[in-house]
Amino acid sequence: MKNHPPAVLHLMCGKAGSGKSTLANSLSQQPHTLLLVEDSWLATLYEQQMETLQDYVRYSARLRQALSEHIVQLLRNGLSVVLDFPMNTPDRRLWARQLAEQAGVEHCLHFLDVSDTQCKDRIKIRNERGDHPFVLTEGAFDLLTQYFVVPTEEERLSIARYA
Repeated sequence: MKNHPPAVLHLMCGKAGSGKSTLANSLSQQPHTLLLVEDSWLATLYEQQMETLQDYVRYSARLRQALSEHIVQLLRNGLSVVLDFPMNTPDRRLWARQLAEQAGVEHCLHFLDVSDTQCKDRIKIRNERGDHPFVLTEGAFDLLTQYFVVPTEEERLSIARYA
């Protein structure tokens, strides 16, 4: 059996349309790396029930709870995991950092610091292509952005920042 680099938990942080999924897909191309995409899981499990931001918050929390132990086991077994889940609030980042700590692996928060205008332009293109499980309106972007919190040093995160 070949040696491979130690497992890492990769986390995505950035506003909707900032490029989190594109970066997550790129990171997941590394050997011994698994990609978990929140939007795909939510669309498959709860698409019919997701009508409001509160629905998203509830179902996303349920999904994180269901996957937590599985993610820790994957990391402990030497697989790196790329979580394409928006780590846009301190509580979500704490959850993810604790997974890495439980598994005894490093983590990296990939912070995509992109302007609202650029994000909205990308979302418009994504919506027109129709290749994303959810269509996001400009109003929904503005609502989601109200909850976005830039990561801070106090959160004890390893951050890679992309401008």
